[in-house]
Amino acid sequence: MKVSTALCSAALGVGLGTLLLPGAALADTTVSPATTPVGGTVVLTATTCNPKSGDAIFRVTGPNRDQNVRSTTAAAGGGLSAELFTAGFTLGTYTVAATCGDGSSAGSATFTVTPIGGAPAGSGGGNRDNGALAAGGTLLGTALAGAVILFRRRRPVSAVA
Repeated sequence: MKVSTALCSAALGVGLGTLLLPGAALADTTVSPATTPVGGTVVLTATTCNPKSGDAIFRVTGPNRDQNVRSTTAAAGGGLSAELFTAGFTLGTYTVAATCGDGSSAGSATFTVTPIGGAPAGSGGGNRDNGALAAGGTLLGTALAGAVILFRRRRPVSAVA
């Protein structure tokens, strides 16, 4: 294998890892509490959305739901938040995907609707895009390991007399 081919492969791996890591690391949507009974309330928060860039849109999908919730309310810790009442929701797990007013993704999170008197409310369902973080880290690690192996193989071998 030529050194230039290996270096190009390593550079491509590092480049892809660099592209995947920042977006996944910055996107942050939370749902609190992570578990709520039917008729309860959950607070949806997109912490990376700038209120000056416009409304955040939270898309809620699940067993019997596909709806958008618009938020113009600034969250106490930064970003935008909205309250969602779960009256009429079917029992199950719901996914919330947030989009900021500037069109950027703010990540996603999940929450579960339980029967009244069911499981106690959780502390919040933050769910960063760990898949993209793992993929970026894997690409970066593989590129570095490949470069180390390649350069160790390139050492000159002395002939036995």
